[in-house]
Amino acid sequence: MNKKLKIGMVCPYGWDTPGGVQIHMKELAEYFQSEGHTVSLLAPVADEESLQEDWVVPAGRPVSIPFNGAVARILFGPIATSRVRQWITAGEFDLLHLHEPAIPSLSLLACVAADGPMVATFHASAPKQKAIFAIGPILEPVLEKLNARIAVSEMARETLKVHFETEAVVIPNGINTAKYAGGKRNLDWYRPNTLGFLGRFDESRKGLSVLLNALPEIARSVPDVQLLIAGPGDQEEVLKDVDASIRSRIRFLGRLTEEEKADFFQSIDLYIAPNTRGESFGIILAEAMAGGSAVIASNIQAFSDLLKAGEYGALFENESSSDLAKKILIYLKDSQKREELLNRGLEYSKVFDWKSVAAQILDVYEVAIAGGNGVTLASENRGWRRLKNE
Repeated sequence: MNKKLKIGMVCPYGWDTPGGVQIHMKELAEYFQSEGHTVSLLAPVADEESLQEDWVVPAGRPVSIPFNGAVARILFGPIATSRVRQWITAGEFDLLHLHEPAIPSLSLLACVAADGPMVATFHASAPKQKAIFAIGPILEPVLEKLNARIAVSEMARETLKVHFETEAVVIPNGINTAKYAGGKRNLDWYRPNTLGFLGRFDESRKGLSVLLNALPEIARSVPDVQLLIAGPGDQEEVLKDVDASIRSRIRFLGRLTEEEKADFFQSIDLYIAPNTRGESFGIILAEAMAGGSAVIASNIQAFSDLLKAGEYGALFENESSSDLAKKILIYLKDSQKREELLNRGLEYSKVFDWKSVAAQILDVYEVAIAGGNGVTLASENRGWRRLKNE
């Protein structure tokens, strides 16, 4: 597509609490802007004074609700509706790109409020839920307004089919491979036989306890093993349940900047992803591979799909600390096998580079725009009549 577009993106989750969707949207918006497109992104924002991106438009403070094994910070209601409509009117967009419009937040409000070219990306994967099926008849006529649907994985695509009986094209999440390739080994962090974990380790579904329970068995065979843990959480709460004999092998790094994350991947021998559930893609695996880490991950469907059933990263039995220990020992003890796994993953990570992923998204935009001249504000009565009655 040669035309430079005016793109309106809508984020359903709190912008100042970074998660996979927000990072995906931020990097996609920045890539499009680097290519000459104009992007305005509407999002819930808790602290407007700390907002760093001048292209992000705050829609109000989010509220927290439990969702898919985590906490979602979303925004809904009459004030949010008014701000969505004002943003659409002022934006004069060629196209709207809505993320997760099936949850009660800004993307759903924008889908109701707008007419014209609209694309949606669905990130989440979830089993059949009675609550979703109950509101399905309400959401379906709204989602029918979408010109195109993107799912970030086969799991997300299947979730969309199950809940709403509709199809989507699968386009993975993107990463800046050059950024991770540019990381430098931090000599303060690294020593031989270093394992790495990155994530909100106070969330049980991230699986840190599975890795910690594997550590004593690993230490018996590899006495100098070290585990670096990066991300937010209460380290004292974690350590109270850890055997005293291995506490000295564990080091907490806290939250990392994006630059530090790239250095982190260069400073470990194996990246461990012991997540137990609730993942629809696994962007951290792509980042780790691009950063030069060999990956060992639980065999949950999202990770198995991304790693092509173990071709590009080793898989262990989900929630089995003993199987994880066995897999880690194989790759710590055999540097050639570890290097081969690293190199396969490094080459494969190029599939997720924004240059490739954004080009696929632009192809979808082109199809959507072909169906209309531009985004307009829908009649309020018609929009909500569709939501309530059709």
